Amino acid sequence: NDPDTKASVSHDFTCTCDSDMTIVKIDGPATCTKDECTTTPCGTGQTCNDPNTSPSSTGDYTCTCANGVVTTGGAATCDNDECTATPAPCGTGQTCNDPNPAANMLHDFTCTCDSDMTIVKTDGPATCTKDECTTTPCGTGQTCNDPNTSPSSTGDYTCTCTNGVVTTGGSATCTNDECTATPAPCGTGQTCNDPNTANPAANMLHDFTCTCDSDMSIVKVDGPATCSSDECDAMPCGTGQTCSECTTTPCGTGQTCNDPNTSPSSTGDYTCTCTNGVVTTGGAAT
Repeated sequence: NDPDTKASVSHDFTCTCDSDMTIVKIDGPATCTKDECTTTPCGTGQTCNDPNTSPSSTGDYTCTCANGVVTTGGAATCDNDECTATPAPCGTGQTCNDPNPAANMLHDFTCTCDSDMTIVKTDGPATCTKDECTTTPCGTGQTCNDPNTSPSSTGDYTCTCTNGVVTTGGSATCTNDECTATPAPCGTGQTCNDPNTANPAANMLHDFTCTCDSDMSIVKVDGPATCSSDECDAMPCGTGQTCSECTTTPCGTGQTCNDPNTSPSSTGDYTCTCTNGVVTTGGAAT
C-alpha cells in the first residue's frame, strides 16, 4: 500500500502479510509466517507442529497422539485398545480390559483372572491361581490337595482319608472294614466285627472286636480275644471225673476224661482213661 502517491514522496509504501495483517513492513517486503497450529486444528490431547510457517506452505502441519500416532494435515485418530496388541498382553484364562482406548491413555489396561475375578493386574498379566480345594470337593474328615493351581489344570486334586485311601478328582470312599484284613485280626473260633465301616466321617481304626464263639461274653477290642473251650464250668461230668472236652461225655461210664489243651483250635485230643489204666485219645476207651 502506498499512502501517498505524490512524486515527491517515495519509500513510504507498506507490505502487509495476508496471513497476519499485523505484520507490516515499510519500504520493502514483510517477513510473513503462517503457523497453522494457531487455529488449533488437532484434537484434545494432541500435539500440533507446523514444520513450515511460510504462507505458501499449507496442510503440512502434524497432529501427534500421546501413543505416537501421527497424522498430517488434520486431527489424528488416537484410539488404541491395548488389549488388541499382539501378542496378547494378558495370560491364558484372563480377561483384558482397556478403560481408556480413546483418551490416549497407555499402560492402563487390566488383566482379570477368569478363575477369580478379584485378582486384577494393571499393565501386565495377572498371577492367577485356581485351587479346586476351595470348593470343598472332598468328604468330611478327608484332606484335599491341589498339586497344580493353574486355571488350566482341573480335576487333579486329591481327597485323602485318614486311613490312607486316596482318590483323584473326587471325594474318596473311606470305608475300611478292619475285619477283612489279611491275616485275619481275630483268632480261630472268634467272630470279628467292625462297628464303623460305613461311616467315612468317623474313620475309626482299631475299634474292631473279637468275640469268642464258645463264650460270647468274652470280647476283645482291637485284637484277638483269649478264649477257652473248657465247658467244665457247667460241671457236666460225674463225680471223680476230669472234664474238658468231656462236656459232651465222650468217654464211657466209669472212664476219666482229660482235655490237655482247651484252645478252641485244639479238638480231639481229649483222653478217656479206664479204672484199669487203659487210655484212649479222641474217643471212649475199651
